[in-house]
Amino acid sequence: MPSTPTLALIALGLVAFAVIAIRVIRSLRRLARARTLVGDRVGNGVGLLKARSAALKVAIADRRSTEQARTRANPAYDRRGGGDRRITNG
Repeated sequence: MPSTPTLALIALGLVAFAVIAIRVIRSLRRLARARTLVGDRVGNGVGLLKARSAALKVAIADRRSTEQARTRANPAYDRRGGGDRRITNG
């Protein structure tokens, strides 16, 4: 029965491979779960940053429209005729 030690080593190798494969699969699942969590948090942060940026742009536009609507600081102001170039029907 010289093949018995060979079969035992093959069986032991398969068991060791199965144990290692199970541990690797568990680690990959944990990594995927962590990656999803980090991606969600980063996505939320990016969304908040976009919202703040949009709000800042609106605030700047509101401030500019009240202070610079009829002044030379506004690039839409027509310096030659003194009128506003944004008005197209007049």
